[in-house]
Amino acid sequence: MREEIRAEALHPPIGHYTDAVRFGDLLFLSGCGPTNERLEVVGGEDAGAQARQVYENIRAVLEAVGAGPKDVLSVTTYLTDIEDRAKVEPVRREFFGETRTASATVAVSVLAVPGARVEVQAVAGIPRRD
Repeated sequence: MREEIRAEALHPPIGHYTDAVRFGDLLFLSGCGPTNERLEVVGGEDAGAQARQVYENIRAVLEAVGAGPKDVLSVTTYLTDIEDRAKVEPVRREFFGETRTASATVAVSVLAVPGARVEVQAVAGIPRRD
C-alpha cells in the first residue's frame, strides 16, 4: 500500500513531490534541504549549520510516521562543495549516534534552493506499532 506523507512543520514542497512516500514498512524521504517553514535557508554559508537544519527537517518527516533516526537505513548526501563533508559529518554523527546507515555522498554543482550547500535524501524502515 502506498501513502504520501507530509510533515506539517516543513514548508510546502516546491515541486510536484511530497515529503515522503510510505510503501509497506519502508519510508522514502525526498531530499531535505536546510530550510525553515518559510523556505528560508538556515545557516548562511556554514555547511555545518545548514546540515543541522537538514537533519531537523528529516527528524520532522520521520516523526510524522512514528519513526526516528535509529530507523534510517540509507542516506545520500548532496554537497555543492565536497570539502564541506568535514563540516557535515559531525552533525550527521550527532543525529544518528551509534546507528550507522548505508551511505553515499555526491558533489553537485547546485541545489534547487538558492544558497543551499547541503541536501540529504533518506530511506527508513517504519517500526511496527504493536
